[in-house]
Amino acid sequence: MVSSNPPVLPVSTTTGTQPPIVTAVMESQPPAVRALANRVTETVRNSLSRSRPWSELLDRSAFSKPDSISDAASRFRKNSSYFRVNYVCIVALIIGFSLLAHPLSLVLLICLAASWIRLYLFRPTDGPLILFGRTFSDLEILGGLTLSTIAVIFFTSVLSVLISSLMIGAATVCVHGAFRSPDDLFLDEQDPAAVGFLSFIGVPTTIASVTSAPSAV
Repeated sequence: MVSSNPPVLPVSTTTGTQPPIVTAVMESQPPAVRALANRVTETVRNSLSRSRPWSELLDRSAFSKPDSISDAASRFRKNSSYFRVNYVCIVALIIGFSLLAHPLSLVLLICLAASWIRLYLFRPTDGPLILFGRTFSDLEILGGLTLSTIAVIFFTSVLSVLISSLMIGAATVCVHGAFRSPDDLFLDEQDPAAVGFLSFIGVPTTIASVTSAPSAV
């Protein structure tokens, strides 16, 4: 009795290449936006690495009533120099929680920031903006974004939410700085923490000059 070999089934192999849609999306992302995002992430990470231990910030044994207003001001000045990054984190968290409690304000701010980034800061310079068959100049885009910003800030609850959260954050920081005794703190006058969260604001100008350089031939 002769045994027949089993039929050979076709085997399909999958390659590790990315789908064309994903590849197109990754390639279509502007390099300037990626550079700004990387710079912001690096700046925030470096700033957070300079923060003081939170256990030291919340040490209950170090709290005492200041002797006078001048003593409270001196304490706040020393504490703000030492806990600078921690104070910025506290204010940012208070603003974030306030915006989460007002989702409409959060959505409006996100849309406004995305409009400025996409339509003005990192808009491709190789062609004009065309919407609904009409071509918009740079001046018209800037005017529309400015009017939209004024409308969002002054005619919605965004301004009140930001002001109230900033006031709560500033009050929290001032109370902590006035009642936290800085006697046990090692104050370094050359602390580089001042170059912190907002050092990336000047990046768009540099990125824009770099990205527009090849077009000037």
